Amino acid sequence: MPYRNGEPMVRIHLPPAESPSLVSPQIRTIESGVEDPDQQFYENFVCGAVRNYTGYCNPEVDKLIDQKSAEANREKRKQLVWQIERKLAEEQARPIIFYPRNGTCTQPYVKGLVTMVNSIYNGYRMEDVWLDK
Repeated sequence: MPYRNGEPMVRIHLPPAESPSLVSPQIRTIESGVEDPDQQFYENFVCGAVRNYTGYCNPEVDKLIDQKSAEANREKRKQLVWQIERKLAEEQARPIIFYPRNGTCTQPYVKGLVTMVNSIYNGYRMEDVWLDK
C-alpha cells in the first residue's frame, strides 16, 4: 500500500462517464464550503440526510458523528473522524476520496484581513481591511 506523510493512501480507479447523470450516486462528488468533516457527515451520512443518496443508515455512526461534533479537543475530534471514516469504509457507505485543502494568500500591504479557521469561502469581512501602500 502506498503511503504519504506516514498515512496510507487509497487509490480508486473509476471508469470515465459521458455525463454526470451516469455516475453512480455512491461516487458522486461531495463538496462543501467548510473544511471540517462535521458538515460532510451530517449532510451525507446520517440517517435520513437529504444528500444521503445511498440511503445509508447506522444509528451507531450517527451517535459517533454527534459525539465528534460536540468534542472541543482537536485531537479527540481527529480520532473520532478516523473512527467514523473507517466505519463508513467498512460498511461501504460511500467512498470519501479526499477532503480538499485550501489556503488564502494576500500581499503584505493588505492589512486587517481575518479569515475563518474552518473555511476560505464564507468569512471575508472587508469593513476592517485596508491597504498600506
